[in-house]
Amino acid sequence: MTMTTTSEAVQHFAAKLRFETDPSDVRAAQLAGEEFVLIDSRGDAAWRQGRIAGALHLPTALIPERAAELVPAGRPVVVYCWGPGCNGSTRAALAFSLLGYEVREMIGGFEYWAREGLPVEDDNGPITRGADPLTAPVDAVSCAC
Repeated sequence: MTMTTTSEAVQHFAAKLRFETDPSDVRAAQLAGEEFVLIDSRGDAAWRQGRIAGALHLPTALIPERAAELVPAGRPVVVYCWGPGCNGSTRAALAFSLLGYEVREMIGGFEYWAREGLPVEDDNGPITRGADPLTAPVDAVSCAC
């Protein structure tokens, strides 16, 4: 195993925190009134099945042609896809970056947002589900990490 230097590790982890976020931090930013656009980069069937309440649907393939009409220039963007087993949000983040947007990828995606019991909806309205005790504290506001 090749070891990295402390400075390499600092650069790596600082970059991750600059370009990635997670469901609980996104929810906290929403509740704090921070201005950003939350983008669901999945396809139509996934969007209809369920999505983060308040997200904007913009499949990755359509970002180059539609981002400018849907997302104001200069507005920060957070992108998500299905979950940790999918790199669709990484592709979406790259597409927004290529267009000059400040963008962060929400690690965990829709899966961990829903598993943490955060607001989810479908075409019929809100979907109620509790937090999964394997992924989120059930009796606390935060995991304190």
